Amino acid sequence: MKLYSIQSTQLLPISIQKAWEFFSNPNNLPLITPPSLGFKIVSEVPKKMYPGMIITYTVTPILSIPVSWVTEITQVQEPQLFVDEQRFGPYRFWHHKHFFREIEDGVEMHDMVHYALPLGFLGRIVIDLVVKPKLESIFNYRREVLEKMFGTFQK
Repeated sequence: MKLYSIQSTQLLPISIQKAWEFFSNPNNLPLITPPSLGFKIVSEVPKKMYPGMIITYTVTPILSIPVSWVTEITQVQEPQLFVDEQRFGPYRFWHHKHFFREIEDGVEMHDMVHYALPLGFLGRIVIDLVVKPKLESIFNYRREVLEKMFGTFQK
């Protein structure tokens, strides 16, 4: 199995505590996910995540075909880090680390995703043609929404 990765870093002019409060609440995830993904949380979730929490979603990533996705929050180190891992879903492997670091006048958010697709050779072809561009567009959308919500970081 070949693992791929994507990373994203964003600076926001908010406190690390405000960033943590927003991102550790799973109910905010639909706000920063492109509407084209048809993302819906279908399980009940509290306002604050915890290690071992299971979240069930549906997404429509390709051709509006709904796919179930189940993730587990495996690590929480408030307010610096949380990790979600796919348990069932479209990927063969999904491990997403969310880092938060206080900086002068704001917070640095860094995402690191490691992933693999099923289907062997066919999956490797789809990575470059579909999956990587889709993940990049999701992070770009999130960047734009967060800048509208919290402002642009000025140094």
